Amino acid sequence: MLVGRDEEFAALQASVEQARLGRSSVTVLRGEAGIGKSMLLEALATANPDVRTVRVSCGESENALPFAALHMLVHPLRSHLDALPVPQAQALGTVLGTVRQADAGGTNTASDRFLVGLALLTLLSDVAEERPLLCIVDDAHWLDHSSAEALLFAARRLSAEPIALVFGVRDGDAPEFLAADFAELALQPLSDTAAHQLLDQRDSQLTPEQREGLIVDARGNPLALLELPASAEAEPTSRFLRLKSAFAQRIRALPAPTRAALTIVAADDTGLPSVIVAAITEGGLSASDLTPAEAADVIHAREDRIEFRHPFLRAAAYYAAPLVTRTESHQALAAAHHAIGDQCHYAWHLAAAATTPDDFVAKVLDEAARPGGRLHHNAGTSLMLERAAELTIDTRQKAERLRVSAESASCAGQFERAEQLAERAADYAQDPLQLAEIALVRASVLDAQDQPRLAYRLLSDTAVSVARLDESFAGHLLFRAARSATNSGDLDALARIAERGTDMELPNAHTITALARAFTAQHTFEPSEDDPLATVVTALEGCGETPELLDIGWWQLLRGNTQDAHDLAKTIESRARSDGAAGMLAAALPLLARTQLILGQLDDAQTSAEEAATISRDIGARRHSLYVSNVLGQIAAIRGDAEACVRYTEEPLRRNIAPGNMHALAARSLLDLGNSRHESAFTTLQSMMRGPGRQGAIASLPDLVETAMRLGDRATAMEAREWFGLWARNLNRPWATSIAMRCRALTASDTEAGKLFAEAIGLHAHPGPPFDYARTSLLYGEWLRRQRETTEARVHLRHAAGTFERMRAHPWLERANAELRAAGARIENQPLDDKTGTLTPQERQVVRLAASGLSNRDIASQLFLSPRTVGYHLYKAYPKLGVTSRGELAAVPGLT
Repeated sequence: MLVGRDEEFAALQASVEQARLGRSSVTVLRGEAGIGKSMLLEALATANPDVRTVRVSCGESENALPFAALHMLVHPLRSHLDALPVPQAQALGTVLGTVRQADAGGTNTASDRFLVGLALLTLLSDVAEERPLLCIVDDAHWLDHSSAEALLFAARRLSAEPIALVFGVRDGDAPEFLAADFAELALQPLSDTAAHQLLDQRDSQLTPEQREGLIVDARGNPLALLELPASAEAEPTSRFLRLKSAFAQRIRALPAPTRAALTIVAADDTGLPSVIVAAITEGGLSASDLTPAEAADVIHAREDRIEFRHPFLRAAAYYAAPLVTRTESHQALAAAHHAIGDQCHYAWHLAAAATTPDDFVAKVLDEAARPGGRLHHNAGTSLMLERAAELTIDTRQKAERLRVSAESASCAGQFERAEQLAERAADYAQDPLQLAEIALVRASVLDAQDQPRLAYRLLSDTAVSVARLDESFAGHLLFRAARSATNSGDLDALARIAERGTDMELPNAHTITALARAFTAQHTFEPSEDDPLATVVTALEGCGETPELLDIGWWQLLRGNTQDAHDLAKTIESRARSDGAAGMLAAALPLLARTQLILGQLDDAQTSAEEAATISRDIGARRHSLYVSNVLGQIAAIRGDAEACVRYTEEPLRRNIAPGNMHALAARSLLDLGNSRHESAFTTLQSMMRGPGRQGAIASLPDLVETAMRLGDRATAMEAREWFGLWARNLNRPWATSIAMRCRALTASDTEAGKLFAEAIGLHAHPGPPFDYARTSLLYGEWLRRQRETTEARVHLRHAAGTFERMRAHPWLERANAELRAAGARIENQPLDDKTGTLTPQERQVVRLAASGLSNRDIASQLFLSPRTVGYHLYKAYPKLGVTSRGELAAVPGLT
């Protein structure tokens, strides 16, 4: 019976009512131990028998087991697994142990831990189609990291599903992921009136003095009110210590066979009766030995689960047992899991029973970390390999297992732990080559934490240490160092690294030198006569790995091959969506967004950037998030949204590392230029060009030419013009040459300007950035109007206005329209044919995929959404597009 919790219950019940209406909710129920979270959640489930309830109670012992909570959550829903899309079913089946990697057709989808989250989202959505779903995760502060990742991925994407998801967490122990933007409900201590009502439920007869003493001592904690002894004599002063003491007393009062059986229940983390009974039998006991514990209200035995009434009772049952009993319990559980083919639990219980180094147990753990022979880098894998290393006798093998454990921790975003594991691995390393492998892991951690300077120093020094032992490996280390140096914007370090490669005569020294020359030219504005990045691209083209392909894409973009970079990004994006690989997608989308921006596909660029920001937040990829912030900032600048432009560019400017800071300043100066704030734009652009790190600033040189000329600073304009002219000649791309011609026209006399503008317009006819084409048309139209050639001026001004209108570049459209009016044109505000401009980025993605013929389920898999959410977006999009059915989408302009 709930006492004093009417308001809290009503708040939780409201989330269930919301689910009945087809809307999702996520609630975090917080409170101290014993405050009544579990009772409140139990009451919520009981009060809604028409709603399907799935409940998971996490335990401290499962925290180290990968996907332990997910096992418990999915088990009652397993009949729906076959309906999942194949990649999702394979991923979820692999981590649950129901599908071997070999049976998954050799795919690598299970290695992306976020595909498991997508599978969970689809599964919950499918189950909720039958009737509303209440999903309860109690004691979520003990969630294992892998399950937490999957749940967070799913929770953040719940939208239009009839699902209420509730996490119960202890104050002060809540996992970091629950700090996300979820609704919170805090349980406060009971009032004195409610405390008296609760005490009425105690069986024992309390004197008035004892009642008052308990109320004062319990301080509104329901568990303390019901369980604390009436007399506090000779008891510890802490109420929680007294509670633990009281629970331990209850365990000790049970028969010895019951206590031994309870130790097995406490050591188990599945709660499955079949496993527990098998282990009890293996231990020479009988399932009937649990009966006294159930009668004493220590455990609850249901058809599908056996669990302790409270975590304190579970801890008391486990830690009150002698070490030998606990060891035998884990051995019995290991045998029970081995009998049903559960390699993961078998390995963990063997490890828990091991008290000294044991190579056999270490080998079992290592194999469990590699289901089907494939290593899946996640937090659970890291814990397994760490424990395997602790049990390993051979020093070299111990170091290797710690190294791989560190690598898995890094992939899981546990960077501090990864660094600690790498340090431990280094303590056991047997030679420089093994130390170098460990250094690679440490460097990847440093890069992920945005510390590229520390990364390149470590990699460069390590390359020197192994050069005589393995030249090829040393070259790989030094190339990685050079990449980290480019991320840091440290040109001097990049030059030193290239010099080292040459001095050591490494096989790839010329590639490292080419990379250094290319990025030095980005800073100095002094391009080489050859194309050094072509050397780098050629060196990597034979590699089919995604990171190297993405590097090629970025370097193609720097070479001016925007379409090639876009096509490569689309290929990787398509592969990532097909595989459901969120990590790969988060890495590909920033490149795709940047190329879409340059190609004038602003809506698509915004969609890609926002999706990248969401996924990057989920997986902790800070660098990807920073990059797309600048893309969003530039889109906001083009469209005149000052608040958004400033917001998106704040963090890259705070980081202050090129090219991110340069792109942020470029966005802010473009915002000022579009709004004719020329002095402000000039000041920002000058700071970019005069600063120590200018990588990424070249693209803003034409803006500096324009602002300087408008302010009468011809000398600055001429200098910027020459810099960009050199760069354009080196790129040898028509679009770059046309912009260079525009810069020359702006600084030329009236007798020469017309010819230069005309040449620029002619070159823009080749595929290139539409926004720059429109700006050239605008400037040419302005010049023609000043020359009183209004008829021709209107032609170019209308082209500029049309492009700006399609892009919703409002400040630039106003400038073009003002010039058109001055040229005698009549401006008629005609609605755009492209109705997709009224859609949100998410709606735009959904309707385009629907127009291509994909089903809601296929779209959901590609966009990491649930099928029901896809349907909701279509429902919202149809009226905006003026259609009533899916079949009409293909005819909507702008969707293909």
